[in-house]
Amino acid sequence: MDPIGKKLLDVAKTQLGYTEKGDGYTKFGEWYRKNVDGDNDAYFTTAPWCDMFLAWAAEQADVTDQAGQFASTILHAKWFEKNDAWGTEPEPGAIVFYDWNGSGDIDQIDHVGIVEKVDGKTLHTIEGNADGYKLMRKTRDMDTVVGFGYPSKVKVAAKYTPKHAAPAPTVEKITAAPAAVRAEEQDTGGAAPSPVPVQEVVLGGVLALVLCGTAALAAGRAAAAKTPTTPPIRVRKRGKHHRPATPVALPADITPADLDRADAGTTIMPALSLAAAHEAEDREFWGRIAHLEEDQELSFWNSLHADVAESGYATTPEFR
Repeated sequence: MDPIGKKLLDVAKTQLGYTEKGDGYTKFGEWYRKNVDGDNDAYFTTAPWCDMFLAWAAEQADVTDQAGQFASTILHAKWFEKNDAWGTEPEPGAIVFYDWNGSGDIDQIDHVGIVEKVDGKTLHTIEGNADGYKLMRKTRDMDTVVGFGYPSKVKVAAKYTPKHAAPAPTVEKITAAPAAVRAEEQDTGGAAPSPVPVQEVVLGGVLALVLCGTAALAAGRAAAAKTPTTPPIRVRKRGKHHRPATPVALPADITPADLDRADAGTTIMPALSLAAAHEAEDREFWGRIAHLEEDQELSFWNSLHADVAESGYATTPEFR
């Protein structure tokens, strides 16, 4: 049995015995007018309703994409044909289309129903507007059948809504967070609020990285355009942090090799700009001796520099 057609049959069985009103009114035609026809044409309220009943049943079974919603039996059959869901083999759950003249021509279709059971060449069906006025079971032979539509063969695109599609937080949302947290703590008696979803933070971070990266790339290109092909070499003159001629006692954790390494690291430096070289050299040196700031003998080095400056060593050519 066609699985989608079975759902239609389950709905159809609940409507067996429905009869149109004296003027041709049916609830199926009225429903079609209000919910399917874009013009709300009053014609459908009293029009032949065999196919509108199937449209209503498809809506109730939530299979409209597979069964279609038509008032015209010819258009309905061609829709199955277009969707590669058309054939001539009877099957329970299939939609059966008839031409009372037996032409077999899809353009001559007169009536439609749904197959409930197949018994050899005999079809047991449920049809709306059967005998011109009622929803009922019918027994038909294959002589007047034009073809069958198979709802389960209609290919329907998968529908998917991402569960994690929250946008990145705005700047206003982030900056307003502390006030919102305080307000929530007051309302909840100090209970910690739920953290910001990780994916929002990640998305915001990625956006910031893209923006900052773009700006940094532009700035880098501008700087590279101004950079000389052969970078200048700057030689730093000896200053107050270099050793005097007179040997001095070093702290227990400082060796002459330590000072030599500091000296070698700050004497010659290729630079893209003089300002950058100055800053980098000073940061390198003072970073190497930063641990002396907590040494009790640091005052010794300060007084030594003062003594050297007063004695004139710093201005003597061989100590510059």
